[in-house]
Amino acid sequence: MKVLEIHGSTSDSTILIGESLRNLQKYLPAGKVVIITDTNVRHYYSKDFPSREVIEIGTGEKIKDLDTVKDIYGKLLDLEIERSSFIVGIGGGIVCDIAGFVASTYLRGVRFGFVSSTLLSQVDASIGGKNGVNYRGYKNMVGVFSQPEFVICDIKLLETLPEREILCGFAEVVKHAVIGDADLFSYLEEHYEEALGLNTDVIEKLVYDSIVIKSSIVNKDEKEKGERRKLNFGHTFGHAIEKTIGIPHGEAVSAGMVVATSLSEKRGHLPVKDAERIKGLLKKLNLTTRPQVDPETVVDALRRDKKRKGDNIGFVLLQGIGSAVVEEIPIRELETLIKELF
Repeated sequence: MKVLEIHGSTSDSTILIGESLRNLQKYLPAGKVVIITDTNVRHYYSKDFPSREVIEIGTGEKIKDLDTVKDIYGKLLDLEIERSSFIVGIGGGIVCDIAGFVASTYLRGVRFGFVSSTLLSQVDASIGGKNGVNYRGYKNMVGVFSQPEFVICDIKLLETLPEREILCGFAEVVKHAVIGDADLFSYLEEHYEEALGLNTDVIEKLVYDSIVIKSSIVNKDEKEKGERRKLNFGHTFGHAIEKTIGIPHGEAVSAGMVVATSLSEKRGHLPVKDAERIKGLLKKLNLTTRPQVDPETVVDALRRDKKRKGDNIGFVLLQGIGSAVVEEIPIRELETLIKELF
């Protein structure tokens, strides 16, 4: 097991890579504990849950909204949960986002932790203290910054994931590599077949290295005032197509990285050979690079992005593999590029 620390403004978060869900009990405090999980995770792993109250939610992006939050608040009231209680989210990014948001807002804040069950969640969604839900279909429009006390990344839980879910996690690993670690990118190029085969040593390294990158950025900029904005590489366009055509988050981010890579190359920041390596790796990992989208609908979604400032939008570009920069890009320029690509 490997351990990393994130130091938040109000609390610290301990990330446990290679720990087991079966050992969750030893990280829980005395007193009332409530588990929030989804239907699938409960089906496969409830036998490994500690003996605590369980609130079960559905699956899919459609349930990541304020209606689900409202339902959970009601159940917490019925269970007489107090400020001294503890909430554990066991599941992927959607469960962790909802559980973290609920815990951070119920009674003005209840302590919480996560057991992360998907690759995307382990390398990204459960790490860093951003907790939020969607509003009217727009990603994470309502949310808070609040650190979980712990995140358990149990690699064994990945074995029951559908292949498409695994691929979504690889998109975030590629993102971390291209913004902050050229060596990790090269490792992925060399070991992508073993990664696709869920080789335990390879997956554990990818999870650990990704969290090292993200935690180092979050430790410098917890609330996304500067450096943390680099973690949005591929997400601006990605969120827009996720909203418009409903593909999974990781697939949308993969397509978003193609757009950001192309813009980086077009603006003269990124060498052509690096751009080709990035697009090539995404294809080797069987990730979406050119989904069928309506450019006009996507641009409309971009205009509603929370990073927009007037006619510009904060956009992450690459200066090379392992080096990223944030620039204000005119939305018109993005519109032109999207029409060219799609």
